[in-house]
Amino acid sequence: MSSILTNNSAMVALQTLKGINKNLAMTSNEISTGKSVSSAKDNSAVWAISKVMESDVKGFKAISDSLSLGEASVSVARNASESITDLLTDMKGKIVAAQEDNVDRGKINDDVTALKEQIASVVSAAQFNGLNLVDGNTASANILSSLDRDNSGAVSSSSITVTGQDLSTGAYAARNVFASANGVAGAAGDTYGMSLDATTGDDTLTISDTDLIAGDKISMRFGDVDISYTVTAEDVASTTTADVVAVGLKAAIEAGTEGVTVDYDAGTPGDIVITNTNATDMAVSGQVTNVGAGGLGALSAIDVSSAGGATAALGSIETLIDTAIDASAAFGSVEGRISTQADFISNLSDSLKSGIGAMVDADMEEVSARLQALQTQQQLGVQSLSIANQAPQTLLSLFR
Repeated sequence: MSSILTNNSAMVALQTLKGINKNLAMTSNEISTGKSVSSAKDNSAVWAISKVMESDVKGFKAISDSLSLGEASVSVARNASESITDLLTDMKGKIVAAQEDNVDRGKINDDVTALKEQIASVVSAAQFNGLNLVDGNTASANILSSLDRDNSGAVSSSSITVTGQDLSTGAYAARNVFASANGVAGAAGDTYGMSLDATTGDDTLTISDTDLIAGDKISMRFGDVDISYTVTAEDVASTTTADVVAVGLKAAIEAGTEGVTVDYDAGTPGDIVITNTNATDMAVSGQVTNVGAGGLGALSAIDVSSAGGATAALGSIETLIDTAIDASAAFGSVEGRISTQADFISNLSDSLKSGIGAMVDADMEEVSARLQALQTQQQLGVQSLSIANQAPQTLLSLFR
């Protein structure tokens, strides 16, 4: 049946053309945005996932900046500690030279003093953006290193902790702790040195309790072995502080060395007799580090203007060099970790971006082919609708 009121062919053609135009609009949107999913309307699940991942990428960009800042700060501290190690090594050369009798120890001591001042200058200048990791004022610093998301969607951050290394030279207070029968006590009695002959060499070392306070540390070196004893509050409270400290130091020496015997003279406060039972001579040195001093505060006690001071300084400088080397190693280790983490975060961000692209980016080759097909379909749809619209006119022939 033909009707001039209802043109079924035109309605079918019109619906088909509308569908083609809708698909053509979607394809044009993909071309203009470059995305197959540009809004939640396109695919809500994929869009939601991509937005979460995009927020993580933004977070990792901030983390990358934090790691760069942290790496620069640690690099400055490492370079400073390495420079201090070199300066202390130069100072050791001066101290060794001062062991000779036929030298001008006064001039050598002037050189040592200049090196002390240079070390202090390096410590004060070793800051980046206000953070100084070697002056003793920063116990630790946290560097934002990661953004962690668990399977429930909860997010937490992780940090790399950088421990400050105290290489400051200030706040030293003399304690006047060491006295010796055969060895040599240096400036203020806070350094000590001697060489114990093979097998039978010994020395009576007297520990004085003058001015000792809780936290003061007595360090000794036997050959290349280091031991230490830290004064406690109980030691200071005792009426025989020198005896208690001497006993504690005796126990530390016996536990940490080989080929060395230590006898305690109970009749003489603070006296311990150190004997070398090795087959070779052994250099012995001591150093007091008071609790208020910086990590290199004991530099203040080094004075090579006299033979005794030069002998005592030779052992002390080894402890100071070890302190600087340990600081350099610590900074180098954490700097390497930060660098590794920065590389990982960069690669992770790239992987996330690739994953987001795989979900939402348009396949431009496919879109191009689809556009060509839809444009052809649109032209045919217009032609089909035009033909359908002309059909009622053919009914006029029935009334001629």
